[in-house]
Amino acid sequence: MALLEIRVTGDPVLHTVAQPVTDVDDELRQLVADMYETMDKAPGVGLAAPQVGVPLRLFVYSYVDDDDQPWRGVAINPTLWISPADVEELDEEEEAEGCLSVPGERFPLRRAASALLIATDLEGEPVELRVDGWRARILQHEFDHLNGVLYVDRLIMPYSRRAEKAVRKSGWGVPGISWLPGRDDLEG
Repeated sequence: MALLEIRVTGDPVLHTVAQPVTDVDDELRQLVADMYETMDKAPGVGLAAPQVGVPLRLFVYSYVDDDDQPWRGVAINPTLWISPADVEELDEEEEAEGCLSVPGERFPLRRAASALLIATDLEGEPVELRVDGWRARILQHEFDHLNGVLYVDRLIMPYSRRAEKAVRKSGWGVPGISWLPGRDDLEG
């Protein structure tokens, strides 16, 4: 296994719709293993293939809930159905979200409370997950990556302005910037 460089906002692969996976082969299995290792080292709770420069519709996720129950998997060619989002005022702490492609920054974002993921796994078997809370947030975040959308693209004022300022101040927003977990200090 190998750590992969994580692309930072501004890289074209992060802002382009990913292509469907057509073959589940040893090369794809190696990519998924490397993505798990990279996500764990970063550390993160999800990582989409475009974040490591691969424009394919797949992501990995890993989360341990408050009851120490691990939740880990891969979603290949996923579709995602979500519940309607609340219209209440954002809770800046409870709804704060981060992204390995916008390292070290966190901003509140309203997400749907529940989600249904339909995908396949590395064996070509169907995966169907009905989740809520943070698990739903993770799936929505990673699914957005497959459609060329970063969470900062969805922010409302004043958080969108703060995110734009943070990106400019960091020198991001241009092609070619990446970081490697364990080597670079971008992980914040």
